Amino acid sequence: MKFSLKETAATAISLSGAAIFIDSLRYKFTDHPKTQEIFGRLNDWAATWGADGLFAHHGLFSQYVIGSAELVASTLLIAGLIPAWRMLNVAGAALAFSVMAGAVSFHLFTPLGIDPNNDGGGLFAAAVSLLVGSAVLMAIRRTELGGLIGRVTSLFTRRRPAAV
Repeated sequence: MKFSLKETAATAISLSGAAIFIDSLRYKFTDHPKTQEIFGRLNDWAATWGADGLFAHHGLFSQYVIGSAELVASTLLIAGLIPAWRMLNVAGAALAFSVMAGAVSFHLFTPLGIDPNNDGGGLFAAAVSLLVGSAVLMAIRRTELGGLIGRVTSLFTRRRPAAV
């Protein structure tokens, strides 16, 4: 077996990203007070522009919805380390990138701020590191990413049989 820096980096990024997501699930799925504070602040902000409930317990972007997306992303990141399932790894990276792009944006552009938990910005730093890591992972797996995009695109562009 030949050593590959790219594969080692991809494995490290995948495992560390999954660990960050899995660690956060205990807060999101147990209704932890820190999670209530963060999503409550986001919901109050959304209410100021007429979208009250968007981040509430049963809202479109509730802690449970975001936590579920993080669980799926971590599962894909880990399962995709199996060579035959490599495309799952890049799908996990794309989902992680999407979730973390939202998280970083909300930290930067809403009243949430960079340090909502008074943890020295650790939550924000984890989000940024996962955002960058998932972008690097997608670059490493660009061939698989192209294949994934092709498969998804073909789902929407398939020609339907003509009506008889």
